[in-house]
Amino acid sequence: VPAETAKVGLFVFLAVITFLFFLFFVAIHMRADYEDWVALSEPSLLWVNTLLLILSSVAMQGARSASRKGETNAVKANVTAGGVFTVIFLLGQLFIWRQLVDDGYYAASNPANAAFYLLTFVHGAHMLGGLWVLGKTGFGLWAGRRVGSVALSVELCTTYWHYLLLVWLVIFGLLLST
Repeated sequence: VPAETAKVGLFVFLAVITFLFFLFFVAIHMRADYEDWVALSEPSLLWVNTLLLILSSVAMQGARSASRKGETNAVKANVTAGGVFTVIFLLGQLFIWRQLVDDGYYAASNPANAAFYLLTFVHGAHMLGGLWVLGKTGFGLWAGRRVGSVALSVELCTTYWHYLLLVWLVIFGLLLST
């Protein structure tokens, strides 16, 4: 796939995701005005998870920079770090869900709870999709592929990671404000 075509494809995909999340945010904002909306208590682990996602995005930016310079080992290290931070983030999200359920915050018991689970699930599903592509890229690098052959994938994954970090920050801000 030509680089420009792949970039346009990613940006179209990001536009679709943007509209999806925008519609979720509008629906949540409208629904939060009803009396049965009881804000979810803020699990402190969300702050740690936010830091993990920031570190993942920083690592991916490092991979992008190293890729442009042809630094194979730095690309490997940063792609691996980005993937590891993301996996830990996702495991942290599962732990938070478990903690909330153990504390009685079920999705069916309150619309605010349902909104939290929905947003974090959809975000996590997009992170998993990104990990699949990043995993293919990383395994290719570790199997001996040249940086030039994965440079486009690193570039697109980095853009995607930054985008999902931005989406997470909006979700996190929404959670803090409701």
